[in-house]
Amino acid sequence: MAQVRERGARYGKALAALGAASVLTAGAAVVAGPATAATPAGQADSARYVALGDSYTSGPGIPEQTGGDCARSSVNYPSLTAAKLGQKSFKDVSCSGAKTDDMWNTQAGSAGPQLDALGKQTRLVTVGIGGNDIGFGTIIGSCAVLSATDPTGAPCKKQYTAADGSDVLTQRINDAAPKIAKVLKAVHERAPYAKVALVGYPSIMPDNGTSCFPSVPIAAGDAPYLRDTEKRLNTMLQQQARAAHVRYVDTYGTTVGHDVCTPAADRWVEGVQPESPAAPFHPNAKGEAAMAGAVYGVVRG
Repeated sequence: MAQVRERGARYGKALAALGAASVLTAGAAVVAGPATAATPAGQADSARYVALGDSYTSGPGIPEQTGGDCARSSVNYPSLTAAKLGQKSFKDVSCSGAKTDDMWNTQAGSAGPQLDALGKQTRLVTVGIGGNDIGFGTIIGSCAVLSATDPTGAPCKKQYTAADGSDVLTQRINDAAPKIAKVLKAVHERAPYAKVALVGYPSIMPDNGTSCFPSVPIAAGDAPYLRDTEKRLNTMLQQQARAAHVRYVDTYGTTVGHDVCTPAADRWVEGVQPESPAAPFHPNAKGEAAMAGAVYGVVRG
């Protein structure tokens, strides 16, 4: 028990930083007022390229920050993609903490429903959503705290195993699938002439399943568990993209080898205590640039 207490004190600062990631990714942003009715498609001021999404799209912590509570970066993947495409008619309404419901609802104080940015003039839409619907921030926070109790085991996997032996997070991913389908349907309705791309999530934990405890407080057995959970999430997104006849952007494959456990110089996704400007467990500027490259490769045609 003394060793556990020592570990708890040791990781106190790191886990405090991780709390910021939970706020940004777990849909914990303050909602101002009741859900707002969506604006009909065909707004006169709709941009030709509109980016929708959560914090992996918005780029919290990466200079320069815009968008108020939504924490958008001027060099997030939508901004870089717009520049690569030479697209000056561009609107980024991504927002840290966004869930699928926030496509229709007011979020983060002044952020209106993201779908309201779409219209008949829109010709390209990128969507990065789904992680907060499965509770990504809370999951990472729980796994980090539990790692101190059993660093060589899989305490987080144990926590997310139901009494009947099924995996709770797999069920959450399955439950999120119709929500993604609903978003993509609404995008088609609001922007009927747009090319649509659903963007997956980058490689966060090492693809080979190893852990870098204690520098990143994830237990040895939970590193492959979290990796596999993210892969299942991305697979679900790819399936929903195919069903909705939209493009899917694989940002996982292009970021393998640049995860939270890699040396700082090669790291594209920061760990619990970022060494480059970014939110914990989120892409840094290099990561957003890599994601932009993947998006551009899919949508440029």
